[in-house]
Amino acid sequence: MTQPVVPSCTTFEGHRRIATGSLQANALAARRALEEGATEPVLIFDDATGRLIDIDMRGTDEDTAESLPEGVQAQSADFAGAGAAAVEPRGRGRPKLGVVAREVTLLPRHWEWLATQPGGASVALRKLVEEARRANGEKDRIRKAHERAYRFMSAVAGDLPGFEEATRALFADDPRRFDELVCAWPCDVRDYATRLAFGGSEPAAALAQ
Repeated sequence: MTQPVVPSCTTFEGHRRIATGSLQANALAARRALEEGATEPVLIFDDATGRLIDIDMRGTDEDTAESLPEGVQAQSADFAGAGAAAVEPRGRGRPKLGVVAREVTLLPRHWEWLATQPGGASVALRKLVEEARRANGEKDRIRKAHERAYRFMSAVAGDLPGFEEATRALFADDPRRFDELVCAWPCDVRDYATRLAFGGSEPAAALAQ
């Protein structure tokens, strides 16, 4: 059994990074910043997508934890049961492929060609999709990295000098030019944007509060 994936997030108070790690840890760090009278926006970002995560900060720490997405609340239970589930013996018969039925609209000549392929239309379509994923995998990875960096930059760095030029360098996939344009930005913003856009070392699991 595959071990559940723990979402990684990062929280900023204005231009200063105050937490990196699990969503629970970031939610609590954001609460602390607000309770201590933060004067800058406190924003939580999904490291995988660069999207903002909206969390209800009202009430107690327990209330905040309960307001998190159901899958995140269940992480502890999932990890606790992962070890036991991993050693359960697999039953007899063919393994489940996890396929999902969806409607596909094709021209008649496409259906005719698929009907002649070994294994039928479904097998042929799966092979075509996998081949396309392999062929375009690197392009897709770069595009997604640029998009997640842009989401973060738009939310936090829109008022910083060189933002528009840095955005053009980002989508031109020009890391050297990007570095030149963001070098004067606050270090936390610069480093996080660069990591989202072009990779690099992962941040620490959590920052000291």
